[in-house]
Amino acid sequence: MKEYNVAIIGATGMVGQRFCLLLENHPWFHVTALAASPSSAGKKYRDAVAGRWAMTCPIPEKMADMVVLDAEKDIDKIGELADFVFCAVNMKKEEIKALEERYAKAEIPVISNNSAHRFTPDVPMIIPEINPDHAEVIPAQRKRLGTRRGFIAVKSNCSLQSYVPALHPLMKYGVSKVAVSTYQAISGAGKTFDRMPEILDNIIPYIGGEEEKSEREPLKIWGQVKDGEIVNTSSPVITAQCLRVPVSDGHTAAVFVSFDKKPSKEEILKAWEDFSGEPQKLGLPSAPKHFLHYFEEDNRPQAKLDRMLENGMAVSVGRLREDILFDYKFVCLSHNTLRGAAGGAVLMAELLAAKGYLD
Repeated sequence: MKEYNVAIIGATGMVGQRFCLLLENHPWFHVTALAASPSSAGKKYRDAVAGRWAMTCPIPEKMADMVVLDAEKDIDKIGELADFVFCAVNMKKEEIKALEERYAKAEIPVISNNSAHRFTPDVPMIIPEINPDHAEVIPAQRKRLGTRRGFIAVKSNCSLQSYVPALHPLMKYGVSKVAVSTYQAISGAGKTFDRMPEILDNIIPYIGGEEEKSEREPLKIWGQVKDGEIVNTSSPVITAQCLRVPVSDGHTAAVFVSFDKKPSKEEILKAWEDFSGEPQKLGLPSAPKHFLHYFEEDNRPQAKLDRMLENGMAVSVGRLREDILFDYKFVCLSHNTLRGAAGGAVLMAELLAAKGYLD
């Protein structure tokens, strides 16, 4: 497989730090540039993250002494150093949209962890096992931007990475209604327990923007590419509540689902067991060998026990049973900064590389 030089934009934040660890020994992608805000630019990376390195593993040696570039002022230099960029910046939405388009128009493909472009019609929002075909919209986006190689692709919100994968193999039965409550780890807010004391012995019943994302984004993921844009599907109807809980990593979802044609419990379990996506068929480096893992035990999945399943890239499911209001209910878990954020973006980049979109 061809190898690529990559830059991490927003490298000092929690997701940017996770990108650094994931790419430290990646077989295809080699980090040649790190960029962040002007307050970090010009510093060695180790100094830029001093006192706020949030990972349990140390800073990668090969990146520790890299001088951080300015994410906005040094685009041309970053383009000379990198074939494409991972973007995880902390800016206002309109500023992010403008920044990512500047990179794309400079012929630098952008693999984004940000939400700014998730509803731009010709920007694919890809969960690689579910909708890899949405990459087919990229030529239309390039035409709009006037680029030859530059484009933007985004990953979906971390809050739906746990339950949408479990629903996807069941769509053949006509999923009609979904109610979901997500119990989201503090790393999703870029926090550790030291930096979020208010969460100790507490649950916060509101996370700004999360419920709308959880209800709307799946409809784009399950949509279709048509006439140069992605057209959202109109079903299922999804209602969501999102709560912040005192867990370091791992988003849990309690899911209730109804069908047009109700399957048996055995059919659901078989659909989960048999499901495999494009990353598994292609043998992508970050892909879990088995995407969906079902636990028979009543007390699983648990964040502390199961979030690192298959290097944090698998989705855990449990407690499938019939419901008195919906057809079924079950519980899901995914690692929010691995499968849900940086890891999902790296897997998406691997998919796009394998399909030739990064050449």
